[in-house]
Amino acid sequence: MKPSAQNCFSRVTVLIASNRAPVLFLPDRTMAMAYPQHTTARAPASEPRKTHTGGLSPQREKLVKQLILERLGDSLEVSELAQACALSRSHFSRAFKCSTGLSPQDWIRQQRIALAKQLIRYTDMSLTQISLECGFCDQAHFSHIFTRSEGVNPFAWRCQFVRGTALNGKRSQPSPAPAGMHATL
Repeated sequence: MKPSAQNCFSRVTVLIASNRAPVLFLPDRTMAMAYPQHTTARAPASEPRKTHTGGLSPQREKLVKQLILERLGDSLEVSELAQACALSRSHFSRAFKCSTGLSPQDWIRQQRIALAKQLIRYTDMSLTQISLECGFCDQAHFSHIFTRSEGVNPFAWRCQFVRGTALNGKRSQPSPAPAGMHATL
């Protein structure tokens, strides 16, 4: 670095540290060198830094999750969810994944499996009824997705649960069903 540039840089560094830097008038090269110090000097030490950006706002995330859960048994299109958030389909998908860690389709699938497990556990509905209630197109698709998620098919999962509760003596006194579900065991 030339001596004149070094001298200029040291003066800019002092100005930045005192929060009085004329940032708009700095040459590109000097601004590029001074920028990291500029952001560090102005950031309060106690304020936590945001680890990621680009996700949905908390209001939009809550809205879309509520919409999904209300319509879990219906056919859901990502474009409908994006429209509810006033975003394009691709921007919504990226923002949703950034916010939740899962794509919209994977999050919906996870919620459907969770509902199916509750229905298997607390009702005596057939697996076909459960698959339709949870929004799967048919029992074969439901069984495939359930097996991929849980490592065992829904019938075997139900048998394990029933056998486990029978061995523990809980079969005669069924567990209370979650709110909104009627136990018929």
